[in-house]
Amino acid sequence: MEKEKERANRIHILVVPLPVQGHINPMLQFSKRLAAKGLRVTLVTISSNTEAIETQLCKVKIEPIHATSEEEEEAGNNVENKVLWFQTILSRRLPQLILKQENDGYPIICLVYDSAMPWVLDTAKGLGIFGASFFTHSCAVGAVYYNVHEGLLRVPLKEPTISLPGLPLLEPQDLPSFIYDPGSYPSFLNLVVSRFSNISGADWIFFNTFHELEKEVVNWMRTRWPIMTIGPTLPSMYLDKRLEDDKDYGFSIFNSNTEACKKWLESKETGTVVYVSFGSMANLGEKQMEEIALGLKRSNANFLWVVRESETHKLPSNFEEQTSEKGLVVNWCPQLEVLGHRALGCFMTHCGWNSTLEALSSGVPMVAMPQWTDQTTNAKFVEDEWKVGVRVKVDQMGIVTKEEIERCIAEVIEGERGKEIKRNLMRWRELAKEAMDEGGSSDKNIEEFIATLSCK
Repeated sequence: MEKEKERANRIHILVVPLPVQGHINPMLQFSKRLAAKGLRVTLVTISSNTEAIETQLCKVKIEPIHATSEEEEEAGNNVENKVLWFQTILSRRLPQLILKQENDGYPIICLVYDSAMPWVLDTAKGLGIFGASFFTHSCAVGAVYYNVHEGLLRVPLKEPTISLPGLPLLEPQDLPSFIYDPGSYPSFLNLVVSRFSNISGADWIFFNTFHELEKEVVNWMRTRWPIMTIGPTLPSMYLDKRLEDDKDYGFSIFNSNTEACKKWLESKETGTVVYVSFGSMANLGEKQMEEIALGLKRSNANFLWVVRESETHKLPSNFEEQTSEKGLVVNWCPQLEVLGHRALGCFMTHCGWNSTLEALSSGVPMVAMPQWTDQTTNAKFVEDEWKVGVRVKVDQMGIVTKEEIERCIAEVIEGERGKEIKRNLMRWRELAKEAMDEGGSSDKNIEEFIATLSCK
């Protein structure tokens, strides 16, 4: 046992996430798990304000790549631009960073990279380092993109229904937005599919999911590659509670209204609050924002609505004043704490994969209102496969009306379907905890990864 521990302490892993919140958090949580098992783990970030970044989080060393404010502006908020910009900067500085670690006496043995940046694998192999691809989305979404990459699913779509191995029968609107509407983001389709361009060269392939949640598609994907499920990647205190100092992600690009949220939630009765959040990137139109506002008013439920500062101008005039007794609008909040609060009745969500796993692991019913990318596929599974929420229907103009929002909230919080959803959530919540507990499916995979590295 001591020898194994000594061997593990000699293993140094470099983790490279795409520099956006939804990709950093799951890869940081995976890093914490590895560090808790005795490995040396360094996570690469990029920031123009290094003072805002903690140098260590739960034994994970944070290595910032410094970018000037001019460089940050050059990247902008466009994800595709940010990927290309990050590739330019990282391709120059990553070899230097790896050499620095070696000179400091801690050589990197494995590079865990975001699957959105497959070129990092080539860098790792060129330096004689093992490479592990980390998929931050579901295995189901990965299977869809793989079929597109292999030409087994052709875009644009021609069939009214889509049958793919390991997946339920899908309609076009159940597929990622880049596939059912390729004209909306033409370059993004190439970006998400390209992650399979060199996947056969990866030494490990990780998915942020757990086997019990996506059993059929995980089993099918394993006929192609030896994939490992290592999730859900939430702070330990919300799952197995084995890492006592792991109570939050510890990394955020937004300022949270934490105290205001806590105080407000404490004033509400159990199960009465609708929590509304569409993540860090969704960009809703003014008409849709108005319909959400009116739908929340019609529901007569208490609501906590996260509206990013850049989006607040889209709110109806005087909306916050008119709903001050029932609602609270904030720019950002500690989502895990909110989802774990007794006052929560349901979560109106864009169904980003992190938010979906957080709600499922917290036992919170969902009103699924997907916006783009993989969210539509996640919403399909939320409603029809896992049966832990309802999915909104859009009108002919692509808008979710106030009446539809009111209907879905009532169905989840008050209706018979809501009772079934809560029963299903109890089961999934327990399975999520078991997966990350000692000896669980995900924990076993992490242990296997470490054991294999120890023998290298």
